[in-house]
Amino acid sequence: MAFRKTVFVFAILLIVASGHAQYQGRIEGKVTDDAGNALEKVEVTIVSTKLGSQKFDLKTDQGGRFTQIGLMPGFYVLDFKKAGFTPRAVEVKVNIAESTKLEVKLEIAAAEVERTMSESDKFFLRGNKLYNENKFSEAVTSYEEAIRLSQTQWAYHFNLGLTYKKMDKSEEARAAFARALKLNPDAFSVHKELAESLAKTGNYEEAKTLYRKALEISADDPDIFYNLGLCEVSTGESEAALDSFSRCIALKPDFADAYYQRGTLYIGQNKTKEAVENLEKFLELAPGHEKAGVAKQLLDYLKK
Repeated sequence: MAFRKTVFVFAILLIVASGHAQYQGRIEGKVTDDAGNALEKVEVTIVSTKLGSQKFDLKTDQGGRFTQIGLMPGFYVLDFKKAGFTPRAVEVKVNIAESTKLEVKLEIAAAEVERTMSESDKFFLRGNKLYNENKFSEAVTSYEEAIRLSQTQWAYHFNLGLTYKKMDKSEEARAAFARALKLNPDAFSVHKELAESLAKTGNYEEAKTLYRKALEISADDPDIFYNLGLCEVSTGESEAALDSFSRCIALKPDFADAYYQRGTLYIGQNKTKEAVENLEKFLELAPGHEKAGVAKQLLDYLKK
């Protein structure tokens, strides 16, 4: 049973977003201190969690405001930095042709805290660079040093988890994702990664909980519904799985694997017509799929 994978990295690369304007969104924000005073010249970095290469750098104006247009729909991590304040990372969702608005407060940092945070951020950025160079062992060392200096930054733990994932160190990755989730329980990307990792170990119950929480945050990711459906199949919840695969298909009508899964579930319910329709659609979309042979055998049996 193959779970759909999505690889994220809060990378530091320079590629401008592409795509048609009608499919793009924007982010508008304001940064203040604890007293509500606007903060000027705050460094804002915007990175796509789906396309690590999509990165934007900007600064707030005199009113503490910033705007970034031309963003493809999806989740983005925004990093905020200004001398004298504790850095902060926030995950937001951008929708098609809409403006995502947010307000961020930065806490004043004591001189020693600021120095430590500055050092930890250097190691974090170095880790990102090493990750993108496929130097995963070195990246782990940098991320761990960043965490040693500042253990409260969820993005540090999350990127460490992604690096361990690349190294096929599943247990270490899960531990890092779990720490990131504890620090930021509203991060969609963390729920998704941790759920996928748990599902691979057979911990379907906990994975289902995390997938469903991710869907509370954002219910328009077909991969989440598909992977949730696989977990539900594994725990004997065929009706729930059918619903999940159907919602996956509603979001992505060419999601071939979802048709295959739905077709096999209909066989178990003796719904021949529905099973045939879904298996035929699967073969139409993915004739070279590794399961195409099995699908053809099932169709031959159903049509006898």
